[in-house]
Amino acid sequence: MNASPFRYFMLYKPFGMLSQFTSEGTKLGLETLNAFPKNVYPLGRLDADSEGLLLLTDDGKLNHLLLNPKYAHERTYCAQVEGMVSEDALRQLRVGVLLNFDGKPYQTKPAKAHIMIPEPVFPERNPPIRFRAHIPTSWIELQLIEGKNRQVRKMTAAVGFPTLRLIRTSIKGLHLGDLKPGESIELEKIVFMRKIGL
Repeated sequence: MNASPFRYFMLYKPFGMLSQFTSEGTKLGLETLNAFPKNVYPLGRLDADSEGLLLLTDDGKLNHLLLNPKYAHERTYCAQVEGMVSEDALRQLRVGVLLNFDGKPYQTKPAKAHIMIPEPVFPERNPPIRFRAHIPTSWIELQLIEGKNRQVRKMTAAVGFPTLRLIRTSIKGLHLGDLKPGESIELEKIVFMRKIGL
């Protein structure tokens, strides 16, 4: 039993869902999952067209501790990209890429990047990515210690390989594991904190 007054959850956020508890237009929010108690909110976010691990809690102190890059909480993403990734593109991702955020140039921090062979197996996406018979795809695993808006997509596009599907698989020691889209599990505070290094 969780002795903490706070509650801690891991969710596999589905593709197309907003990382918030209110729907907007045709985009559904987390309230449609009926899985979380009142006052729980996401730590950070994933874009609607990204999927994977989202952490939620009602512990207000965690937002700054988890999201500030100075604490170096590593996030792992699997990106299915258009084309067969080159070693030169991986090298650029590893040293950092010059991007534009809010009209200002930004050099990304060094990342870990490698091609995934064999390709990873994830639940089918609904709807599936667009298929082009004459253009191959490949998978990259990227580990970052920062998470600016649409950063992974901007990084892969900047090195010539646009992202088609993006899944966050872990944050520090917390991993998606066998969760399916829309599924969540609750963790005890001691386990949650240990796995994210706090």
